[in-house]
Amino acid sequence: MKVEWKEKKVNLGSAIVLSAIFAVIGIVIGANWNNIVGKYSPYFGFKASSTVDWSELNEVYDSLAANYNGEVKVEDLIEGAKAGMVEALGDVYTVYMDAEKTSDFYNDLHGNVGSGIGVEMGLRDGYVRVLRTLPDNPARKAGILAGDIIYKVDGEEVWDLPSDEIAQKVRGERGTEVTVTVVRDGEERDFTMKRETINNVSEYVEYDGKTAIITVTRFDNDTGKLIQQEAAKFADKGINKVILDLRSNGGGYVSAAQDLLSLWVDGKKILTQKSVHYGNTTTSAMSGKAILANIKTIVLVNGTTASASEIVAGALQDYGKAKIVGEKTYGKGVVQTLLNLSNGATLKVTTAAWYTPNDRSINGEGITPDIEVERSYDDINAMRDPQLDKAKEL
Repeated sequence: MKVEWKEKKVNLGSAIVLSAIFAVIGIVIGANWNNIVGKYSPYFGFKASSTVDWSELNEVYDSLAANYNGEVKVEDLIEGAKAGMVEALGDVYTVYMDAEKTSDFYNDLHGNVGSGIGVEMGLRDGYVRVLRTLPDNPARKAGILAGDIIYKVDGEEVWDLPSDEIAQKVRGERGTEVTVTVVRDGEERDFTMKRETINNVSEYVEYDGKTAIITVTRFDNDTGKLIQQEAAKFADKGINKVILDLRSNGGGYVSAAQDLLSLWVDGKKILTQKSVHYGNTTTSAMSGKAILANIKTIVLVNGTTASASEIVAGALQDYGKAKIVGEKTYGKGVVQTLLNLSNGATLKVTTAAWYTPNDRSINGEGITPDIEVERSYDDINAMRDPQLDKAKEL
C-alpha cells in the first residue's frame, strides 16, 4: 500500500459518530429498558431516572435483536456502551477506561512503562510523530529520528490511532522483538528492535556552572517534593540561576505542580478551578517553601507542554517569577477527575476549567512564551538545542 503523506488536521467527527452508535447499541441491552436499567446502571455510572424516555433506544435494540445475523454478546455491548456514551460527548479528555486501560493509565502516570524502545511520541501536524528518542535506548540506536511518523507496528497500521494506543503496541516483554515502520520524507522505513527496560524518571537536575537545570518529564505524586529536596542544596552550590525544562511534559497531578510552584510562589493563589457542578475553588502554593523566589528563572516550553505543566508556567509568568522561552504550549486548561467504576474500570471526566492567577484561560490557546524560539526536528536529531542555548544566555 502506498500512502500519500500530507499534513492534515485530525477529524474526530467519524469517531464520535461511531461511538454514538455503539452507545445506542450497548445501552439498550434488553427488550424492556426500564426493567433492566436498575440492574446495569452501576456499569454506566448514572442513576435511573423516570424523566428519561428510552423508548427509541428500545426500538433500536428490538430491531437489532430480531434481525442481526450473528451472536449478540451482552458483555461486549455493555463495554461498548460505556465507552460510546463517554466518547459521544465529544470531549477528548473525558474517557472511559476498562480495567486493562485503567492499569495502563496508572502505569503511564507513574512512569512504569516496562520495556519498549525509548521514544517519546505525540500528535504533530495531524500525525503521531516521534518527538525525541531517549539516549542509550533501542530506537536511537536503530536510527529512528524525531519527526518520523509512526505508521505501523509489527505490520499493523497504527497511524490513525491515538499516541497512547500506539505506545501500548510498541511496549512488550523485555528481549522480544518489535518492528516499527515509520514514514520519513514520504518513504516508509522499517526498524526491527529488541525491547529494553526503559528508565523513566519524572525529574532530574543537572548543573552547568552556577546554573541548575531542572527537567520535569511528568508530574508524579512525589515529583515536586523530590525537586524541593534537590533545590535545598542550591544555596550551598552557589546556584544563581535556574532553568526549568517543561518541554513535552504532558502533565499529571496538580498537587505535584503545587509542590513545585511553592519553590517560587509563597502562599499565593496558583490557579482557580471553575465548575458548573462544584463551584469555584482556589489552589494556593504552600507557605515558607519559596527558596527560589529571588533566583533568576527561565522556563522552557514547547507544543506538547500541557496541563499541570501549563499551570506551573502560567503562574510563574503571571507573577513575573520567570521568563518563558520556547514555543506556544498545548493549551489544556481543563481538569479531569478519576471516578472508580465497577469491575476495575475508571471514568476520567472533565469536571472543571482552570485559570491562571490572573484569571487567564489557556484552554485551546496555550501559553505564549515571552521569548519565542523554535527547536526543529533537525535540531533534535543533530542534538542541537537553541531553546536551552537561549535560556543559558539570559
